[in-house]
Amino acid sequence: MIGQIRGKLVEKNPPEILVEVGGITYELQVPMSTLYQLPDLGQDLLLHTHFVVREDAQLLYGFYDSKDKTMFRALIRVNGVGPKMALAILSGMEADEFVRTVRNNDVNAMVNMPGIGKKTAERLIIEMRDRLAEWDAGDAATTSSDVTTTPSSITKDAETALVGLGYKPPQAARAIAQVLKVHPETTDSEELIRLSLKSMA
Repeated sequence: MIGQIRGKLVEKNPPEILVEVGGITYELQVPMSTLYQLPDLGQDLLLHTHFVVREDAQLLYGFYDSKDKTMFRALIRVNGVGPKMALAILSGMEADEFVRTVRNNDVNAMVNMPGIGKKTAERLIIEMRDRLAEWDAGDAATTSSDVTTTPSSITKDAETALVGLGYKPPQAARAIAQVLKVHPETTDSEELIRLSLKSMA
């Protein structure tokens, strides 16, 4: 496994770049979020990488930020999401923004990205929600003034309770997101559950 690559940037041809390392030039595919942060040609750089081996190809993906690499790996584990779509997602929004989109059940924001339809967006939100439960450790959910400060554990507890009451996960998640949008000051799981049930009544 190739975990990182350090070398000289010799070519940019989005979404591909070429990096020379010890006389060998590696071809990497990168999201736009990484491309924007690359140095000028001829300058040294360090990228976090993910190596994919297929029957017909060996592909190396590069990321300026380790969080993007972590998100990329989480995305390609989702059914129907391959490396190409994962790169498109990370090109359309930063990892932290994607986390907020998932937590806010913002299907429209995802549908606005190329190659993602409504069904794919809904599946992404459902499957990524649990995988991103600990993303707060990197302060990912607090980088924008429009993000709720409700602890993720409270949101998760409320969703678990609603599902236990017989509501489907997407329905519970939508109700919680709507409550937090109207009542962002909510920091108690019981109150969040009560308001969510009221909104679905």
